[in-house]
Amino acid sequence: MAESTVRSVCVFCGSRSGVRAEFREAASRMGAALAKRGLTLVYGGASVGLMGAVADAVIANGGKTVGVLPHFMDAKELAHPRLTELHRVDSMHARKALMAERADAFIALPGGFGTLDELFEIVTWAQLGLHRKPMGLLDVDGFFQPLLALVNRMVEAGFVPETQGMPFAVNPSPDALLDRLLAGPTMPLTSKWLKDGQQT
Repeated sequence: MAESTVRSVCVFCGSRSGVRAEFREAASRMGAALAKRGLTLVYGGASVGLMGAVADAVIANGGKTVGVLPHFMDAKELAHPRLTELHRVDSMHARKALMAERADAFIALPGGFGTLDELFEIVTWAQLGLHRKPMGLLDVDGFFQPLLALVNRMVEAGFVPETQGMPFAVNPSPDALLDRLLAGPTMPLTSKWLKDGQQT
Protein backbone atom coordinates (compact mmCIF):
# COMPACT_ATOMS: atom_id res chain seq x y z
CA MET A 1 0.00 0.00 0.00
CA ALA A 2 1.39 3.40 -0.99
CA GLU A 3 2.30 5.80 1.78
CA SER A 4 -0.25 8.58 2.25
CA THR A 5 0.69 12.07 1.08
CA VAL A 6 -1.48 13.65 3.79
CA ARG A 7 0.70 15.46 6.32
CA SER A 8 -1.68 18.21 7.43
CA VAL A 9 -5.44 18.37 7.89
CA CYS A 10 -7.58 21.51 7.83
CA VAL A 11 -10.45 21.33 10.30
CA PHE A 12 -13.52 23.52 9.85
CA CYS A 13 -15.74 23.81 12.92
CA GLY A 14 -17.72 26.15 15.12
CA SER A 15 -16.38 29.11 17.05
CA ARG A 16 -19.08 28.11 19.55
CA SER A 17 -19.23 24.82 21.41
CA GLY A 18 -22.89 24.10 20.72
CA VAL A 19 -25.47 23.02 23.28
CA ARG A 20 -24.38 19.39 23.63
CA ALA A 21 -21.26 18.14 25.38
CA GLU A 22 -20.80 15.54 22.61
CA PHE A 23 -19.74 18.24 20.16
CA ARG A 24 -16.82 19.46 22.24
CA GLU A 25 -15.85 15.91 23.20
CA ALA A 26 -15.73 14.93 19.53
CA ALA A 27 -13.59 17.97 18.72
CA SER A 28 -11.13 16.96 21.44
CA ARG A 29 -11.01 13.38 20.14
CA MET A 30 -10.32 14.64 16.64
CA GLY A 31 -7.47 16.82 17.87
CA ALA A 32 -5.95 13.94 19.80
CA ALA A 33 -6.25 11.62 16.79
CA LEU A 34 -4.49 14.13 14.55
CA ALA A 35 -1.61 14.58 16.98
CA LYS A 36 -1.15 10.87 17.61
CA ARG A 37 -0.79 10.29 13.86
CA GLY A 38 1.70 13.13 13.49
CA LEU A 39 -0.71 15.17 11.37
CA THR A 40 -0.49 18.96 11.59
CA LEU A 41 -3.72 20.80 12.37
CA VAL A 42 -4.56 23.71 10.06
CA TYR A 43 -7.54 25.77 11.23
CA GLY A 44 -8.95 29.22 11.81
CA GLY A 45 -6.64 30.13 14.69
CA ALA A 46 -9.18 30.83 17.43
CA SER A 47 -9.10 29.73 21.05
CA VAL A 48 -12.88 29.52 21.48
CA GLY A 49 -15.59 26.97 20.76
CA LEU A 50 -14.90 23.74 18.93
CA MET A 51 -11.99 25.47 17.21
CA GLY A 52 -10.27 25.93 20.54
CA ALA A 53 -11.11 22.39 21.65
CA VAL A 54 -9.49 20.83 18.59
CA ALA A 55 -6.35 22.96 18.94
CA ASP A 56 -6.09 22.36 22.69
CA ALA A 57 -6.22 18.59 22.15
CA VAL A 58 -3.57 18.68 19.43
CA ILE A 59 -1.28 20.73 21.67
CA ALA A 60 -1.93 18.53 24.72
CA ASN A 61 -0.87 15.50 22.69
CA GLY A 62 2.32 17.08 21.37
CA GLY A 63 1.07 17.91 17.88
CA LYS A 64 1.68 20.87 15.58
CA THR A 65 -0.87 23.60 14.91
CA VAL A 66 -1.19 26.22 12.17
CA GLY A 67 -3.76 28.96 12.72
CA VAL A 68 -4.94 31.57 10.22
CA LEU A 69 -6.77 34.61 11.57
CA PRO A 70 -7.92 37.83 9.84
CA HIS A 71 -6.60 41.12 11.24
CA PHE A 72 -10.09 42.44 11.92
CA MET A 73 -10.50 39.77 14.61
CA ASP A 74 -7.51 41.09 16.58
CA ALA A 75 -9.69 43.35 18.72
CA LYS A 76 -11.82 40.38 19.76
CA GLU A 77 -8.75 38.65 21.26
CA LEU A 78 -9.72 35.34 19.69
CA ALA A 79 -6.24 34.13 18.71
CA HIS A 80 -5.04 30.95 20.39
CA PRO A 81 -1.89 31.85 22.37
CA ARG A 82 -0.05 28.52 22.05
CA LEU A 83 -0.04 27.64 18.35
CA THR A 84 3.03 26.41 16.51
CA GLU A 85 2.32 29.00 13.81
CA LEU A 86 -0.19 31.85 13.68
CA HIS A 87 -0.67 33.67 10.39
CA ARG A 88 -2.58 36.95 10.25
CA VAL A 89 -4.21 37.83 6.94
CA ASP A 90 -6.20 40.72 5.51
CA SER A 91 -9.55 39.06 4.78
CA MET A 92 -11.74 36.01 5.16
CA HIS A 93 -10.98 35.17 1.53
CA ALA A 94 -7.25 35.17 2.26
CA ARG A 95 -7.86 33.07 5.36
CA LYS A 96 -9.63 30.33 3.41
CA ALA A 97 -7.05 30.40 0.63
CA LEU A 98 -4.10 30.02 3.01
CA MET A 99 -5.77 27.24 4.98
CA ALA A 100 -6.46 25.40 1.73
CA GLU A 101 -2.87 25.90 0.60
CA ARG A 102 -1.42 24.56 3.85
CA ALA A 103 -3.70 21.51 4.11
CA ASP A 104 -3.54 18.10 2.42
CA ALA A 105 -7.05 17.10 3.53
CA PHE A 106 -10.16 18.70 5.02
CA ILE A 107 -12.56 17.73 7.79
CA ALA A 108 -15.70 19.54 8.92
CA LEU A 109 -17.02 19.17 12.45
CA PRO A 110 -20.33 20.63 13.64
CA GLY A 111 -20.55 24.38 13.24
CA GLY A 112 -22.61 27.20 11.80
CA PHE A 113 -22.68 29.32 8.67
CA GLY A 114 -18.92 29.89 8.62
CA THR A 115 -18.22 26.17 8.78
CA LEU A 116 -20.55 25.50 5.85
CA ASP A 117 -19.04 28.39 3.89
CA GLU A 118 -15.54 26.97 4.31
CA LEU A 119 -16.63 23.42 3.57
CA PHE A 120 -18.56 24.14 0.41
CA GLU A 121 -15.90 26.44 -1.02
CA ILE A 122 -13.48 23.52 -0.79
CA VAL A 123 -16.06 21.15 -2.32
CA THR A 124 -16.66 23.60 -5.18
CA TRP A 125 -12.92 23.87 -5.86
CA ALA A 126 -12.73 20.08 -6.02
CA GLN A 127 -15.72 19.97 -8.37
CA LEU A 128 -13.97 22.44 -10.65
CA GLY A 129 -10.81 20.35 -10.63
CA LEU A 130 -8.74 22.84 -8.63
CA HIS A 131 -7.68 20.23 -6.08
CA ARG A 132 -7.86 16.49 -5.40
CA LYS A 133 -7.55 16.59 -1.64
CA PRO A 134 -9.80 14.29 0.42
CA MET A 135 -12.71 15.80 2.32
CA GLY A 136 -14.59 14.41 5.31
CA LEU A 137 -17.41 15.06 7.75
CA LEU A 138 -17.17 14.03 11.39
CA ASP A 139 -20.82 13.14 11.79
CA VAL A 140 -21.26 13.65 15.52
CA ASP A 141 -24.57 12.10 16.60
CA GLY A 142 -25.99 12.45 13.09
CA PHE A 143 -25.35 16.21 12.93
CA PHE A 144 -24.68 16.21 9.18
CA GLN A 145 -27.50 13.88 8.12
CA PRO A 146 -29.84 16.75 7.08
CA LEU A 147 -26.99 18.23 5.01
CA LEU A 148 -26.37 14.89 3.31
CA ALA A 149 -30.09 14.66 2.54
CA LEU A 150 -29.89 18.09 0.88
CA VAL A 151 -26.89 17.00 -1.19
CA ASN A 152 -28.86 13.94 -2.33
CA ARG A 153 -31.77 16.21 -3.20
CA MET A 154 -29.49 18.37 -5.37
CA VAL A 155 -28.38 15.24 -7.21
CA GLU A 156 -31.97 14.08 -7.68
CA ALA A 157 -32.94 17.52 -9.00
CA GLY A 158 -30.13 17.43 -11.56
CA PHE A 159 -27.94 20.20 -10.17
CA VAL A 160 -25.04 17.97 -9.09
CA PRO A 161 -23.70 15.09 -11.23
CA GLU A 162 -24.37 11.68 -9.71
CA THR A 163 -20.65 10.91 -9.83
CA GLN A 164 -19.98 13.92 -7.57
CA GLY A 165 -23.05 13.52 -5.39
CA MET A 166 -21.21 12.46 -2.26
CA PRO A 167 -17.88 14.30 -2.23
CA PHE A 168 -17.18 13.59 1.44
CA ALA A 169 -16.16 10.64 3.52
CA VAL A 170 -18.60 10.51 6.44
CA ASN A 171 -17.97 8.85 9.78
CA PRO A 172 -18.67 9.54 13.47
CA SER A 173 -15.25 8.17 14.48
CA PRO A 174 -12.20 10.45 14.17
CA ASP A 175 -9.86 7.51 13.61
CA ALA A 176 -12.06 5.81 11.02
CA LEU A 177 -12.54 9.10 9.19
CA LEU A 178 -8.80 9.78 9.14
CA ASP A 179 -8.16 6.25 7.87
CA ARG A 180 -10.40 7.00 4.88
CA LEU A 181 -8.87 10.41 4.15
CA LEU A 182 -5.35 9.02 4.30
CA ALA A 183 -6.36 6.50 1.63
CA GLY A 184 -6.84 9.20 -1.05
CA PRO A 185 -9.31 11.57 -2.74
CA THR A 186 -13.01 11.35 -1.90
CA MET A 187 -14.44 13.03 -5.02
CA PRO A 188 -14.15 11.29 -8.42
CA LEU A 189 -12.18 13.17 -11.07
CA THR A 190 -15.03 13.95 -13.47
CA SER A 191 -16.12 17.05 -15.32
CA LYS A 192 -18.72 19.41 -13.89
CA TRP A 193 -19.31 20.85 -17.33
CA LEU A 194 -21.74 18.39 -18.89
CA LYS A 195 -24.61 19.04 -21.24
CA ASP A 196 -28.09 18.33 -19.89
CA GLY A 197 -28.73 14.60 -19.95
CA GLN A 198 -25.07 13.70 -20.55
CA GLN A 199 -23.67 11.07 -18.20
CA THR A 200 -20.11 10.75 -16.92
